[in-house]
Amino acid sequence: MSGYKVAIAGATGNVGREMLAILAERRFPVSEVVALASSRSIGREVSFGDKTLKCKELEKYDFSDVDICLMSAGGSVSKELSPGIGAKGCVVIDNSSAWRMDPDVPLVVPEVNAEAARGFVSKYIIANPNCSTAQLVVALKPLHDKATIRRVVVSTYQSVSGAGKDAMDELFSQTRAVFTTGAIEPKKFPKRIAFNLIPQIDVFMDDGSTKEEWKMVAETKKILDPKIKLTATCVRVPVFISHSEAVNVEFERPISADEARAILSSAPGCLVIDRREPGGYITPHEAAGEDATYISRIREDPTIDNGLNFWCVSDNLRKGAALNAVQIAELLAKRGWLKPKARAA
Repeated sequence: MSGYKVAIAGATGNVGREMLAILAERRFPVSEVVALASSRSIGREVSFGDKTLKCKELEKYDFSDVDICLMSAGGSVSKELSPGIGAKGCVVIDNSSAWRMDPDVPLVVPEVNAEAARGFVSKYIIANPNCSTAQLVVALKPLHDKATIRRVVVSTYQSVSGAGKDAMDELFSQTRAVFTTGAIEPKKFPKRIAFNLIPQIDVFMDDGSTKEEWKMVAETKKILDPKIKLTATCVRVPVFISHSEAVNVEFERPISADEARAILSSAPGCLVIDRREPGGYITPHEAAGEDATYISRIREDPTIDNGLNFWCVSDNLRKGAALNAVQIAELLAKRGWLKPKARAA
């Protein structure tokens, strides 16, 4: 089988660059990779393995002979361009929130609901979930299969990279300013992020929750089970990469901490590091650059029937975005749901 022609839309951003790196790392079968960006980035160079690619203009690119477009150019761009790209027989795997709740667009985490990806034929669009949702459902799926989840209470500790490169630059500049007694000016965030926590991610909704919290609820239901009740508190923390989550789960049937540990240890995408000693758990620093969803601090909750607590950490730029998108592409290729287009020699 010949390789796939793959376009990366938003190739100069944090996630776009990570997509290029992961495609090369995992040796995805490509015939050609095209780097696409906005008009202001035409000609900028990005790396793909040992090759250097020059960015072409996304808005004017002809996708007629492209098989897969990994879209990381933002929600408004995806809303405008993805339907037209899909109409040309190119599958868009979109990293934004633009299509996640569209009933005709599958929302996919391959370890959790791989079969849903078949539904791409409706619009030739597949949605990537929110970064905080992706790692959560990877951990919840095997436990749900065993004991059926009733309710989840999750508190997130989300890194600044989830808000983009400008957010990472703001943490860096504010941290430096603390030690040089310089001025600290919040721009990307509503309050200072250096040596601080911000209990707001995205805009507030009418019920007092933030849109990030709503996303976790709605996406978990769509991906895993609409019967699951979930409540979230999402917090931005002064960490560059990797999101962490403290998770409390109530099940319909009994499940012990030892059972959960054994189940998660053999679950796809999960890696259990859970020693009950100082340092016997994973932190965001250690998860950065890794593919796994790490699970630690597994213990029973004595305040409810059939309850468990655990700590969950994952690199949000990888499993929360770029890696998940590439895994979806791999799924389409391995299961034969998408064949490369015929091209002239």
